[in-house]
Amino acid sequence: MNTMQRPPDEHFSAWLDGELAPAEREAVDAWLRDHPEDAARLQLWAADRDALRARFGPVVDEPVPEALRDAVLQRPRPSFEWARAAMAAGLLIGGALVGAAVAWQVKPAGEALAQGRGGSTWTHRAAVAHAVYVPEVRHPVEVAVASPSADEQRAQEEHLARWLTKRLDMPVRLFDLRPHGFELVGGRLLPDATGPSAQLMYQNSAGQRVTLYLRRPEAGADTAFQFRREGDVSMFFWTEAGFGCALVGTLPRERLLTLAESVYKQSEEAPLMPQAKPVS
Repeated sequence: MNTMQRPPDEHFSAWLDGELAPAEREAVDAWLRDHPEDAARLQLWAADRDALRARFGPVVDEPVPEALRDAVLQRPRPSFEWARAAMAAGLLIGGALVGAAVAWQVKPAGEALAQGRGGSTWTHRAAVAHAVYVPEVRHPVEVAVASPSADEQRAQEEHLARWLTKRLDMPVRLFDLRPHGFELVGGRLLPDATGPSAQLMYQNSAGQRVTLYLRRPEAGADTAFQFRREGDVSMFFWTEAGFGCALVGTLPRERLLTLAESVYKQSEEAPLMPQAKPVS
C-alpha cells in the first residue's frame, strides 16, 4: 500500500526554485507523477513566477536614487531624518514589489474556491499565459504551424486542431485572422483550474502578438461579451455553448475589438477546425 505523504506547500515552492536537497526533490517528483492535480497547480505557480520576473525583473537593474545612495554611501552616520527617509524609500520600493507579487500569486491560490464565478478567475490565467509566452523568441508555442509549403502548414494545423480537441474534449477551432493582418503562429496546451486549456498565438508583420485562451466553461458561467484589463494587457472574453474564449493583447482597444469580433463571428459559424482525411 502506498503510504507516501503529501509534501508541504513549502517543499513545492522550493522544488520550483530548485532549492530542495536531492532526496526531497525526488520525493516531490514521485508525488507529482501520481497526482496530476498538484502538478497542474505547480504549473500555474510557475506561470505566475515567470510573469512576475518578466514584469519586475528590470527593476533590479534600475539605478539607485541618488539621494538614497548618498545617504547610504557618503554618510557614515546619517542623521535621523536621512535614515528615516532611506528606510521609508526602501519600504515603499519593497512594498510595491511584494504587493504586486501578492496580487499575481494569491489570485490563483483561491481559484479552486471560486470556480463558478467565471471571468474573475480564468481571465487572470489568460493574462498570465499571455505575459509569459508572448515575449518568447525561440519557443513561443508548443506546436508551430509555419512551414515552407502550404501542404505542410495545413498538416500542422490539422495536427494542432486534433490534438487540442482531444485534450480539451471539445472542438477547437483555428480562427482565421489573416484578413486583419495576423497569421497563426501555433498553439500550446495549458493547465486550467479544473482541467486543460489551450492558447493559440497570432502575429502580424510588425511582430505584434495576440493570444486566444480557450477552455471548457463551468456550469452557469457568465456568457456576456466583456472587456477587461489585467496589468499591461487588455482582453475581450465571452462564453459560448461549450467553450470560453479570451482574446488577449496590448493593442489599442478598438483594434483588439475588431479581432475579437472576428473570432466571435467565426465561432458562431461552421467549425473552422480542419477535418482529418479518412485513412484508406
